[in-house]
Amino acid sequence: MDPGMNQLLKWSIENSENPHNDLTATTDPKAERPSGHGLNEEAIRSLMGGPSDADLMKSSMAAIQSPDISLDNKLVAFDNFEQLIETVDNANNLENLALWTPLVAELSSAEAGIRRMAAWCIGTAVQNNTKTQERALAVNALPLLVQLALEDPDDQVRRKAIYALSSEIRNYPPALKVMMHHLPEELRPGGTVNAANMDDVDKVMDGIKQASAKVAK
Repeated sequence: MDPGMNQLLKWSIENSENPHNDLTATTDPKAERPSGHGLNEEAIRSLMGGPSDADLMKSSMAAIQSPDISLDNKLVAFDNFEQLIETVDNANNLENLALWTPLVAELSSAEAGIRRMAAWCIGTAVQNNTKTQERALAVNALPLLVQLALEDPDDQVRRKAIYALSSEIRNYPPALKVMMHHLPEELRPGGTVNAANMDDVDKVMDGIKQASAKVAK
């Protein structure tokens, strides 16, 4: 069953079983109607027959990949996609919807705007989320992000790649290890770097930012 419909059904059952939500159970003229508390936007869309977040995510990626869609509209689709995956549930659902591979593929787009949005979306998806950090590592996003952060001619692409790297390695040692492997030797600090120590992580990221700032315009 669609997750939204499942939540809607659960909400309906709970409210039908709670006498205090039944307007016929009280003569209080100030009694309020059930507020719908507990229903998320996806459940409401299911009730109204609208597309689920999963549908919107797939549609956005289809537009991004379509050769028939203009660049401006691809960027709009990417912006919508980024907003959708700001929620943890939607970010986690990237794997179930098989959207990680096409998302990472857009890091290699010939269009700077597309590369920027792809890096931005990865950074949003993996922030404070071990499950998505694992997936980004599994689909080999890190080597591409390191390359973009240090070599891309577009400043905004480099900035978003750095954001994605920073989000990916914080509190996730496997990603930190892979990133360090792909960094030039001069950007690898001496000694042990602890992914759970934000000062350690910031020191590494500061070095990357400084190197990125030197890329010729």
